[in-house]
Amino acid sequence: MPPFADGLTYDLTLAGLSVGAAAALTGIGLIVTHRATGVLNFAHGAIAMFCACLLRQLVVGWGWPLWAGAALVLLGAAPALGLALERWVFRSLATAGADPARTLVASIGVFVLLVGAAALLWGTGAQEDAPTLIPAEPWGQLGVACALGVAVWAVTRWTRFGGQLRAVVDNRPLAVLGGVDADRVAAAGWAFGAFTAGLTGVLLAPYVRLDPYGLPLLVMEVVAVAVAARMRLLSVAVVVALTIGVAQSQLTRLHPGGRAEPLLQAVGANLFVVALLVAALVLPGIGGKGDLPRAATRHVVPAPPGAWPVAAVLFLLPLGFAGSDLQTSIQIPALALILLSLVVVTGRAGQLALGQGAFAGLGALFASLLSLGRFPGLPQLPGLAALLFAVLLVAPLGLLTAVPAIGRHGLALALATFAVGVGVSRFVFAQPYAASGLAPGRPAGFDGDRAYYVLELTLLAGALAVVAALRRGRTGRALAAVRDHEAGASAAGVPVPALKVAAFVVGAGLAALGGGLLAFGLRSFDPGAYDPVRGLLWFAAIVVLGADSPLGALAGAALLVGLDAGARGGVAAAVVGVLAVLVGRFPQGPYEAVRAVLVRGRGRGRLTVRGAEVRDALRRGGGLHKARPALEGRLAHPAAQGGGLPKSGGGGRELSHSPTQPTPTLSAAHLTVTYDGRPVLRDVSLRVPAGRITAVIGPNGAGKSTLFHCLAGTLRPDAGRVRFGERDITALPAHARTRLGVARTFQQLVVFPSLTVAENLRIGAEQGRVRDPAAVPRLLRLFGLRGERPTADLPTGTLRRVELARALAGGPHVLLLDEPAAGLDDAEVAYLAGLLKALAADGTAVLVVEHDLDLVADLADTVHVLTAGNLVSSGRPDAVLDERRTP
Repeated sequence: MPPFADGLTYDLTLAGLSVGAAAALTGIGLIVTHRATGVLNFAHGAIAMFCACLLRQLVVGWGWPLWAGAALVLLGAAPALGLALERWVFRSLATAGADPARTLVASIGVFVLLVGAAALLWGTGAQEDAPTLIPAEPWGQLGVACALGVAVWAVTRWTRFGGQLRAVVDNRPLAVLGGVDADRVAAAGWAFGAFTAGLTGVLLAPYVRLDPYGLPLLVMEVVAVAVAARMRLLSVAVVVALTIGVAQSQLTRLHPGGRAEPLLQAVGANLFVVALLVAALVLPGIGGKGDLPRAATRHVVPAPPGAWPVAAVLFLLPLGFAGSDLQTSIQIPALALILLSLVVVTGRAGQLALGQGAFAGLGALFASLLSLGRFPGLPQLPGLAALLFAVLLVAPLGLLTAVPAIGRHGLALALATFAVGVGVSRFVFAQPYAASGLAPGRPAGFDGDRAYYVLELTLLAGALAVVAALRRGRTGRALAAVRDHEAGASAAGVPVPALKVAAFVVGAGLAALGGGLLAFGLRSFDPGAYDPVRGLLWFAAIVVLGADSPLGALAGAALLVGLDAGARGGVAAAVVGVLAVLVGRFPQGPYEAVRAVLVRGRGRGRLTVRGAEVRDALRRGGGLHKARPALEGRLAHPAAQGGGLPKSGGGGRELSHSPTQPTPTLSAAHLTVTYDGRPVLRDVSLRVPAGRITAVIGPNGAGKSTLFHCLAGTLRPDAGRVRFGERDITALPAHARTRLGVARTFQQLVVFPSLTVAENLRIGAEQGRVRDPAAVPRLLRLFGLRGERPTADLPTGTLRRVELARALAGGPHVLLLDEPAAGLDDAEVAYLAGLLKALAADGTAVLVVEHDLDLVADLADTVHVLTAGNLVSSGRPDAVLDERRTP
C-alpha cells in the first residue's frame, strides 16, 4: 500500500488550517510584542495557558456564561496581565537600556512564575473539559487570525501610532527625545501581545492537553513562524503558519512501515518542532548581528562567609533520615549535578543554555537502557559502568548546542538551545522505547537509600572539584573573558570557539551524570521530568541563585526539591519565577537585592572609586588639603604612582619583548568589502612597518573601522589579502592573529568587568604571542595600576590603560589601536603619545585609527586618508594634514 492516498484530503486540510490559524495568532502576538518592545516574549505560551485555565474556571468551575467569561478573560484579564508585565517587569529594563540577555531572563522568569501559579491554583493534571469558544472548523479561527493580521498591518502602516512604534523599536532614547511616549507604545504592545496569547490558549485548550506544562510548550513550539518572519513581517508569519499546519495535518496519512516508522510519524506530527529547529539552527538568528550583549550572568557574587561548611553539613544531614524523607533527599545531589552543568555553560562561559534538560534526560535514558541491556548494539552493563558509559555517550552530543553557539549569542543562542531541547523531547523521549516504563535498578552495592546517597555525594564532590578547576587559573580566566566580552576575549588571544565547545561538552556530561543518577535513584525513567519547561525552570533557578557559583547549584537543588516535597506542585516554580523576575532590577542576584534594600533603609549609597579614594585620603591626612590629589584625579595618571612616563627608546623595552629577529610587516593588498551590495572598501592597500606609527584618518563612514576589522581578523574581505611578513593571514581569526603577534584595542572600551585589573592583564600574558607571567607585575608598575582592584567601576582613563596593558602583555609585534584617545583628558592623551612613541622606538609596529588630527600630527610617521572607501592620499603627516586643512 502506498504511504499516501492520492490527493490532499479535504478534512485534513481543514484541520491543518485550524492548527495553522492558532499558530498564526501566536506569531502575530510575538511579532507585535517584539516590534513594540524589542523583547522576544518567552512567556507567551504561559500567558496562553493561564488565560485558558482562567476561562475554564469561570465557565466550568463557577458556571459563568461562555460569552461573559470570554469577554472578561480576553478583553480584561489578558490585556491587564500584559500591562502589569510591562509596568512592573520590563519597563525598568527598557529605560535602563538593558541587553537582550537580561530581558530574556526576565521573560523566562514570568514563564516559570505563571506555570507555578497555575499548578498551585488548578493542579498539575490535565483538564479535559475546557470550553469551546469557536467550533473546530477552521473558518472562524482563520478569519480571526487574518482579521488581526490585517488590523495590525493597517495600524503600523497608516497611523501615527505605527510610526511611533517603529521609532521606539529603532531607538527608544531618541524617540523619547522626539516627543514619543515610549512607555505608552510599549504598554500597548504588551497588552495586544497578551490578548493574542490568551486568544490562542482559549482556542487551543479544547483540542490539546490543558495543563500547566503541556500547553505552554505547545505554544512556544510555534515561535518558528515568528522567527521565519524575522520578527517583523506579519504576512510571512501567517502564510508560514498555515502552510506548516496543513502539511503537518496531511503527513498524518504517512505510514512508511519498518523500524523507522515511529520516528517518521513523530516528525510528521511535530512539523512545527522541525520548523523551530530549522529556524533556530539554520536561518540567521534573531539578534545574531551587531554588538554583543552583555552577559546576564557575568556579575560574580561571593558566597557568604561560612557558606560552604554549612552546605556540607546540610548535605550530610539526610544520612540520618529514613523512609520517605531519605527517598526525597536522594533527588537533591542528582539535581545539583544538572545545575552544575549550567554553572559551567551559563555561569562561567556566559552562554544562554536553555536545553540542558535534554542532556540530563539523555543521560537518564542511556543509563537506563544500558543497565537493562536494551541499548542497540551494546551489551548489558553493570549499574556504575552503564552510568559512566552514558556520560561518555552524551558529552559529545553537547556539540548539538556548541556548534550553533560558535556563531550565535543572545536571543539567537537562546532559541537554538531551546530548539534542541524541544527536538530531543519530541523525537527521542516521546518514542516507544523511552516511554515504555523503563525501570532500571541501582548499581550493585548501592541498592539501599543511604548507600546510594553516599555514592551521589561522592560523585557530586568530584564534579565540584572539576567545576572549581574550570573556574580558576588560566582556563577560568579565559572562560570569564568569553562571558564578559567575546570579541574582546578573541582579541586578547582566547580561542573562543574552542572554549565554547569545551564548555558545552563538559556541561552535557555533567547534566547526563545528574540525569542518570536521578533515574537510578527513583528506579524509573520519566520523560516528563526532563521536558523543556523543566529545563527553563532549572535555568531560572541557577541564574537567580548565582550562575557562576557552585554553591548556587547546591542551593538551587535543595530549593527545587524541598519546596515541592510533600506540597502541591508548583511552589518551587512560583518562588523561582518571582526571583527570576527580580533579576531585571537586581542582576547580581538575591544577595545583591537584599544588600540594596538594607543600604537604602539606612539611607546610605555606595561610593564611587574616586569617592573612596577621597575618603581614604581624608582618613589618612585629616585635612582637605591632603585629599586634593585624589579630588583632582591625580591617581588616574601613572606618573602619580611612581610609574613615570616612558621615554623614547628606554621604557619601551620594558613594555614589549624586543625581537631577536626582524619584526614582520603587516600589510594589506587590494582589500575590497561590500555591505548589501554597497562598496565600503575599494581596492585599499597599505603597510604597517615595524618601528613606525601609521595613522588612518577620514570622515565618518569612510571605511576606517572596516579596514581595521580586516586587519584585526574580525572581518574577512570580499577580495584582497592581508599578510604578516610572508604569511597570508586573510583567513585567520582574531585570536590566531593575536597569538602571531597582532594585538588590538577597541574604540569602545573592552575590559572584563568580572575580573580584577591583574587578571585582565594576565589574560593577555597567557594568551598572547609570548607567555610571560613576569609581564603582569611589570606592566602594573609601568602603567601605575593596582592589580587587586576590580575593573567594573574604574574611570575611563584607567580602563584605557588596562586595555592597552593587556594588549601589550603578550609581547605583540603589531599594535592596532581604534580611537585610543576617545574619552581621555589632555594629560592622559599626552601620556598615551609618549607611550606609543616609546613602543615604536623599540621596534613595535603601531597602527592608529584616530579622529584627533593634532594627536595624529604629533604621533604619526605615515598618514593614510580614506574617503568613501578609497585611499585618496598617503604620506608624511605635515604634507597630508596640511592638504586636508587647506580649503
